[in-house]
Amino acid sequence: MTVKPHSVDKSRSMNEFKCDNCGLLSLCLPDGLKPQEAEQLEKMIEKSPPLKKGSYIFHQGDPFTSIFEVRAGSLKTYTVTNQGEEQITGFYFPGDLIALNAIDTSSYPISAKVLETTTVCEIPYGQLDRLSDQVPRLRRQLIRAMSKEIREEQQMMLLLSKKTAEERVATFLLKLSDRYKRRGYSASIFRLSMSRNEIGNYLGLAVETVSRIFSRFQKQHLIRVEGKEIEVLSLDTLRQISGEIRSDDHSADAINLS
Repeated sequence: MTVKPHSVDKSRSMNEFKCDNCGLLSLCLPDGLKPQEAEQLEKMIEKSPPLKKGSYIFHQGDPFTSIFEVRAGSLKTYTVTNQGEEQITGFYFPGDLIALNAIDTSSYPISAKVLETTTVCEIPYGQLDRLSDQVPRLRRQLIRAMSKEIREEQQMMLLLSKKTAEERVATFLLKLSDRYKRRGYSASIFRLSMSRNEIGNYLGLAVETVSRIFSRFQKQHLIRVEGKEIEVLSLDTLRQISGEIRSDDHSADAINLS
């Protein structure tokens, strides 16, 4: 059963849900909003209670009503193929927007499933669209976010069609590192909330291949793994293996490759 994030306990302190108390403010809201505009936006955003691992934000085929922003935790999106198999399409972390690919449809084309205890902000798209007509900065923010998603899908196509298994895993770790760094966290020590099987599904690799490459990287002293905790010991070497060219633009924010 889908866990609807908008089932929020309205009796909670408003200060708990104030956007200006949120460390993700600069990531999910446009710069330069006037106080009245920010208040209008804040009124329409509903923050979920903590959602447990295995909960769903929405299912593929559910009527499209809202887009979501990850506030804490992580989740994955996936689609079900005609053969009934799950294909993971992305992993999402704090600051990421989800369901932008549903804007031009009447239903969600993917499912969104929680990987660990997670909270999200729900933004009803109808209200957001109307407010965007009044606040051009919001409209530009949405366009930029959709452009980013298109770019990430193109990167994913390149990753799966041109790179070796080792290059795919190295690129995956680099993208995670870059994303955590941009959000003010450590670029070298972070938690993998997804399983090896999920990483393999996403990268188009067998789980045995993913595990073998992780083991090889450890033996080469490129990474250190303890359970779900990973430490990247040599970003430069991983970058060489992946074929990635470090850039100052935001293309490294993909891990879809989102």
